[in-house]
Amino acid sequence: MAGQTVIIGSRDAARAATSAQEIGVGVTGLSNEDCSRAADIVIVAVPWDGHSTLLESLKDALVGKIVVDCVNPMGFDKQGAFALRVEEGSAAQQAAAILSDSTVVAAFHHISAVLLLDETVDSIDTDVLVLGDDRTATDLVQALAGRIPGIRGVYGGRLRNAGQIEALTANLISINRRYKVHAGIRITDV
Repeated sequence: MAGQTVIIGSRDAARAATSAQEIGVGVTGLSNEDCSRAADIVIVAVPWDGHSTLLESLKDALVGKIVVDCVNPMGFDKQGAFALRVEEGSAAQQAAAILSDSTVVAAFHHISAVLLLDETVDSIDTDVLVLGDDRTATDLVQALAGRIPGIRGVYGGRLRNAGQIEALTANLISINRRYKVHAGIRITDV
């Protein structure tokens, strides 16, 4: 809705095309591999359980690409959401280890998909923390976040700090459930 060209990827190209058609606004759908090859920037937004398998399968298609990892390694039980320990430190660090020929940036962990897809929402007043080791890539992802009305991309540090950002999502889920909202975060005095 912000005017960005978007391609949705899926293991099943027909399912991606159906999802794209449901979303509308010029979104197209392709297989994960075709999507990865066609896109300039690839956003990985999958459940934690399929993260490493997906990245391994797309390693060749993602060579030279900026890959934005917004995966939150979480579990759920009767008490709610909780962060999972990741051997590499974070999902983004795992992505960087697998995708050694790509530039991995961590971002978009705390944005409500419900708000993003709600055409009645004019502005999403929240910040996107962007973490990475390549300044050009983090600046580009900050600018991409800024295309969404109300959202501001804020550099949040090196990729090694992504685990803290990913884990915070469990707290936001608790806030959202308790208060029946779609809370985000805002960094002040920047």
